[in-house]
Amino acid sequence: MNSNDRARYLRQIIFAPIGEAGQAKLAAARVLIVGCGATGSIVASTLARAGVGSIKITDRDFVELNNLQRQVLYDEADVAARTPKAIAAAQKLARINSAIQIVPCVADVNAENIEELIADVDLVLDGTDNFETRYLINDACVKHNKVWIYGGAVSSYGATMTIVPNDSACFRCVFMHAPPPGTLPTCDTAGVIAPIVNVIGSLVSAEAIKFIVGSGQRNRGLVNIDLWENTFDTLQVERRADCPCCVKHQFDYLDDASDGAAFLCGRNAIQIRPSKKSALDLGQLAARLAPLGRVTQNEYLVQFTQDAFDVTIFSDARAIIKGTEDASVARSVYAKYVGV
Repeated sequence: MNSNDRARYLRQIIFAPIGEAGQAKLAAARVLIVGCGATGSIVASTLARAGVGSIKITDRDFVELNNLQRQVLYDEADVAARTPKAIAAAQKLARINSAIQIVPCVADVNAENIEELIADVDLVLDGTDNFETRYLINDACVKHNKVWIYGGAVSSYGATMTIVPNDSACFRCVFMHAPPPGTLPTCDTAGVIAPIVNVIGSLVSAEAIKFIVGSGQRNRGLVNIDLWENTFDTLQVERRADCPCCVKHQFDYLDDASDGAAFLCGRNAIQIRPSKKSALDLGQLAARLAPLGRVTQNEYLVQFTQDAFDVTIFSDARAIIKGTEDASVARSVYAKYVGV
């Protein structure tokens, strides 16, 4: 460890459970953060400052004004530039800690890429906002024996759970079936306060650091916190003997043949993902769309507004169609304006 590293991490090194040996383990660690919104940006910031050596960040979305109330890595310049969250996060983190590796991935995490994304990391951290992606992470991590940490928050309450394959209960042991769409509150329907995001993100980060350095008391239950009601509970959970994932090794979400349409809860938007991997020339696309409506472009995406729809198209040919919650309408808009 050089003198600059020691100076940067001194307060952490003199914390006895970490020490110089633990700091070296942090420097050698590789983590994946899936989703870099509210909790994801807290986790990314905390682990970058802690000196985790390689942080891969994947997120499918771009920065919007309503994110700034709770998503700590972004600012108004990112909103104006419509910067993808993974890119904006990587830019901020590089200014926080230039000695570590930040790998941004502007991508939708799905059954086609999740196994590749987790292949070279030691730990997977949840920064998503939906059950479908968490089930997918759970399948992939159990299949490949990777530890992952669930964390989510809405309104004034949140939950977290550390999942160790072949040891602890997995996500499907606790949540056997996904709740029907529209039955759970979301940040867009129930709101969210920043303090609960910070608390859950900090708990996830602490669990990650404990796992990496191999010290401390790991959370072995489902932690539930409501900051408005001042309730702090830990539910003890056990592996289910009939769990289709960690017991029967049925990876339903990995094996699911999705049609490429994903409902973005509470946003009046549908994401459309092409059935085959594609790469778009954004400049050519912007020129083609310019006569048809208002077009803005940066190096990562093209935004096109026409009639009732706001269409954001990424270089991987993925698009977010805002203005509908009907997948068939979104596919029609996609085919009309993107056409791949």
